[in-house]
Amino acid sequence: MSRWVAALRLTGVGFFIAACILLGTFAGLWLDGKLDTKPLFMIGGLVVGLVVAVYGVYQMIRPLMSDKQDKENG
Repeated sequence: MSRWVAALRLTGVGFFIAACILLGTFAGLWLDGKLDTKPLFMIGGLVVGLVVAVYGVYQMIRPLMSDKQDKENG
């Protein structure tokens, strides 16, 4: 994997984390407004956003880790 691809992938990680957390939180706030259940769905949306962010970051960084291990072993 070239350095540019790795750099772009790492730059995208921050945006991905922010997008997941914000979308989950705002979706929860919207549901809380519709169902009058504050702060139940906001907290749930935040937790779901965090879980999706962690899983997505792992999936984005996994190829970078395997390339590094391949270079060290080979």
